[in-house]
Amino acid sequence: MAILPIVISGDPVLHRPAAPVTEVTDEIRRLVADMYVTMDEAPGVGLAAPQVGVGLRIFVYSYEDDHGAPWRGVVVNPELWMTPTVPGDPDEDEEVEGCLSFPGERFALRRSERTVVVGTDLEGAPVRLEVDGWRARILQHEFDHLNGVLYVDRLTDPDDRDEVVDIIREQGWGEPGLSWLPGRDDLEG
Repeated sequence: MAILPIVISGDPVLHRPAAPVTEVTDEIRRLVADMYVTMDEAPGVGLAAPQVGVGLRIFVYSYEDDHGAPWRGVVVNPELWMTPTVPGDPDEDEEVEGCLSFPGERFALRRSERTVVVGTDLEGAPVRLEVDGWRARILQHEFDHLNGVLYVDRLTDPDDRDEVVDIIREQGWGEPGLSWLPGRDDLEG
């Protein structure tokens, strides 16, 4: 297993819909194993294949609840349903998220409180995740990546949107080929 470079906002693979997985091969299994290692090293709570430069509809996730109970898995070719998002501004303390492809930054974003994701695992067995709270946020975030959407694309506060543009300019992001390597580059610390 290897730690993979994580591509940064501006790389075309992050900004276009990913293709469905037509067959789970040994290459796909290796990719998923590497995605787990990369996500853990970053550290992150989710990682979509486009974030490591692979335009396929796969994501992995890993989260521990307040009691330390693990929640970890992979979804291939997911579909997502969610309850309507509560109107209003996001809570600056409770609804802040980040992204490994927009490293080191955090912004408040309102998300749906409940989601259902269905897909398959690496063996072709059905996966159904019906979750709420942070788990719902994680699934929505990773699903967005499969549709070419970064969480910063969803920000509604004009000041936040301006700050995103400033960060991209200051960091030299926004162009193809930029990445960082967890364990070597400390962009999430």
